[in-house]
Parts: sequence; structure tokens; C-alpha cells
Amino acid sequence: MIVINKKLNVVITAGASGIGRTIARLFLEQGCSVFICDISEEYIRDFRSEFPNVIIQKTDVSNYSEVCDFFNTIKKEIGHIDVLINGAGIAGPTALLEDVEPEAWDQTIRVNVNGMFYCVKEAIPMLKKSNSGSIINMASTASFFGFPYRSPYASAKWATIGMTKTLAMELGEFGIRVNAICPGSVTGDRIDRVIETDARKQGKSIEEIKALYLKQVSMKTFVEAEDVAHLAIFLCSTAGRYISGQAIGLDGYTEGLSNTM
Repeated sequence: MIVINKKLNVVITAGASGIGRTIARLFLEQGCSVFICDISEEYIRDFRSEFPNVIIQKTDVSNYSEVCDFFNTIKKEIGHIDVLINGAGIAGPTALLEDVEPEAWDQTIRVNVNGMFYCVKEAIPMLKKSNSGSIINMASTASFFGFPYRSPYASAKWATIGMTKTLAMELGEFGIRVNAICPGSVTGDRIDRVIETDARKQGKSIEEIKALYLKQVSMKTFVEAEDVAHLAIFLCSTAGRYISGQAIGLDGYTEGLSNTM
């Protein structure tokens, strides 16, 4: 495993559960200081029971004032941050675009795109005080392909790549690297819910939909949250010091999503 050779100040959104929690745990194991926000009080309570010394705050990233409050809390504790990991996101509706309700579209964009913008906006001044700043935006293999029935989500994830590459150009002169991790299907509750919704929408069984998802992957398996966390550690370490502006697939090589139709 790549080892971080100095203590980093790390901010993780949606860090109390799922992939975010696994990333937080690995950074803590590396001796880093970790600051977390999450929207779920249940997940926050559970996280605090395991990591009582980590600063964690309930925050809706789609609400700019709440994002500002979260970063103001961080500023009271430390003078700078070294890493921002934008992990907050929602799956959005599963439907043909013509059947997507405008509010469902807006909510997907508010959380996945606006929330990322709000967090980056507040983090950049603190990252500029670091001598090895790094931003990691959690994208998806849906950033690379058309994704039937998931137009709001796919649109948001394509936007994530555009923001990542643009920020890499804007922030490179300050030594800040900006990359996107693009996982495929990651084992856990979230992909289980997506598969259940997809199966219901297409009138197929959960087993049939899962088989279709696996069929698309050359290695015929889902990835683990630990795989995502290890890649995040690598990108923030000195081993990744010249990697920036990249959208890195972590999916066992997915050929596309059209055969879920």
C-alpha cells in the first residue's frame, strides 16, 4: 500500500458512510487529520461511535450556507487543508428523460454538481496554503458513456469531469492537483438500491439486472470501497505528485452501459 509520508489535513464530504467512510478510515490509519460532513444524522452517530475524535458536522452540500458553516468550523481548528474529497452525491431518478420530473432533475444537479462547486469554492483558499494540495472529485463510469434511464446522474457526472479538468488548469500554478475517480459498480447498499430500482423499472429480476451489470465488466466483478480508498491515498501521496486533470476509471474495465436496456 502507498504510504503518505506526512500528516495531511483531509476534508471528506459524505464521509460517514459507504465509500466516504472507508476513505476516511484509511486516511486516519495513515495518521492524517480528517474532517467530515454528512447529511445523515444516523450515519453521523454511527461514525462518531467508532471515531469519537474526528470533527464531523451535519451538512447538506446543496445548501451553500451550510457548506460555509462547515468550512468555518474547519477554519477554527486548522489554518489550511491539504486534501478535499468531494464524495457527496445521489443516484437521482431512474426513468426515460421525458418521464423525469423537473424537481428530481434539479435535486440531482443541486447535490452532485452545485454541492461540488460550493465545497471547492470554500476549500480553494485553504488549499492554496498547502504545499501539496489535492482535490479528488468522485465521478463514475457514467462519466464516460451514455446511461439509459439515468440522464440526470450521467449529466451530473459528465459535469464532474469538466469541472475537474478546468480546475486542474486553474489551480496547477498553486501546486494543487485535481483528479476524478470514476468507479464502476461498488459493492454495498447504494449499488443494491440502484439495481433494485433498475429491475423494477425494466420489469426484470434483481438477479437479471446484476448479471447485466457484471456482463459489462471485463473482470466480471464489482469493485470494493477499499479499492477506491487506496486510489485516493495514492493520488494524495508523493507517488501521485504529477497526476492532475485526470478522470481515472476504477471498474475492471467497463465497455459501456447500453446493454442494460
